[in-house]
Amino acid sequence: MVSNPTGGEAEQYRAGHYGAEPGSQLGALETYAAQAHGYLALGGDRLNQLAGLLRPAILESWLRSVRGGVDPLDDLDGRGLRGGDLQRYRDGHPITAVMPLVDKLLLQDIARIGLIVVVADQFGRVLSVHGTPDRVAAVAGTGLREGDDLSERRVGTNAVGLVVRTGRPVWVHGPEHFLQRMHQITGAAAPVHDPDGRLVGVLMIAGGVRVARPEILALVKAAATAAELDLALAAARTQPRGAGRASQDSGAAALADRAPTRLGLDVLGLGQPQLISDGDRLPVSQRQAEIMLLLAEHTEGLSADHLALLLDDTDLDNATIRAAMSRLRSVVGAHVFGSRPYRLRVPLVTDVEALRAALDSGDVDAAVRLYTGPVLPRSTAPGVVDIRDELRVRLRTAVLRSGDAAVLSRWTAGAEGRDDTPAWVAYRAAVDRGSPLYAQIEAKIRVLDRRLGADATQMQRFGS
Repeated sequence: MVSNPTGGEAEQYRAGHYGAEPGSQLGALETYAAQAHGYLALGGDRLNQLAGLLRPAILESWLRSVRGGVDPLDDLDGRGLRGGDLQRYRDGHPITAVMPLVDKLLLQDIARIGLIVVVADQFGRVLSVHGTPDRVAAVAGTGLREGDDLSERRVGTNAVGLVVRTGRPVWVHGPEHFLQRMHQITGAAAPVHDPDGRLVGVLMIAGGVRVARPEILALVKAAATAAELDLALAAARTQPRGAGRASQDSGAAALADRAPTRLGLDVLGLGQPQLISDGDRLPVSQRQAEIMLLLAEHTEGLSADHLALLLDDTDLDNATIRAAMSRLRSVVGAHVFGSRPYRLRVPLVTDVEALRAALDSGDVDAAVRLYTGPVLPRSTAPGVVDIRDELRVRLRTAVLRSGDAAVLSRWTAGAEGRDDTPAWVAYRAAVDRGSPLYAQIEAKIRVLDRRLGADATQMQRFGS
């Protein structure tokens, strides 16, 4: 029987009393899931028995969790974003813009009936947990804490992690969770997408067995749909009437006319840098992104001469810097920047800062997921190159030291880790020698060794 941590007393129920989906009964589901955990503990060939005991989506998630090395007995640890780091990350996140709507649609009523609402980002990071204080405290021990990582790679099968993985609404009940510490909760979750169709967050209602009712999943899906419409309307307000996709200039004018209370900046990866102003996104030029990143890194401010040296190791004159700052003010707003020295007057949260916070907290898995690529990879600005190199070295060192198979798997699957022989060697050491994955990793290392040998021979041949 599954107790309800959000309701104090255990909720008793008979098999079949709550219909979760046509033809299923929660009592039978619990019995089968408990048997599945027994086979999971035995491992080996007994894992073949899981197929007849778990719903297909849950089975696939369990198998991914097994392959990823998640431990069903994993205890709650202290990793995650906390305090000011979490607050800054949350304030700069686009889903923050729809929280007033979520509060109106979900929080006010859900808290009164003893359930909680969890808001997570696109990676499964818990941004906030809402409910009465005793309910929020009760679920903290299961891992539903602000700043914690609910991705499937970190904690195995759960509703938020499944939404992040599949992009589809889902409910997960009691022992269907991969981790035993999560068996006391049921979660119903739905994705929130931005107007371009990208996942920006997850909404989840969690509690006891009542959450397995179809109307709860329908409620969270409706709230997520409303949030998506709210994001779409906000985006439309920044577009000229009749325009398909707002140009950078028209978007800049829309932002410059307002007085943003917080700003965000995404500079990791190969895509165009993005400025986030009160939840609205705007592409910015590389030079504009370079200046904002450098000012965010130097909160004390930069003189025109110092900024010039960080932007270009040739001789940039002050007139060029003044012109660049003038163009940037026309995009973001004049009040955002101070002068003499140049400095930020409005909080600016960058994805670089979020990545550093994950590394500082020891959450290497989150750091690898946040690292979508190098900092402004096409930039040659000396100050940006230093940030880029520092972050990459810190991240790679943390990955190699982690000994975490899931972390090493994600790193070696990315562009920078694909040919990183030491990372593959560390990955091999973190995997069971009898696993089929071990043989695949071994084969990759041999390919890299042969390639390295061929490259060395060619260098010798040409006298390098």
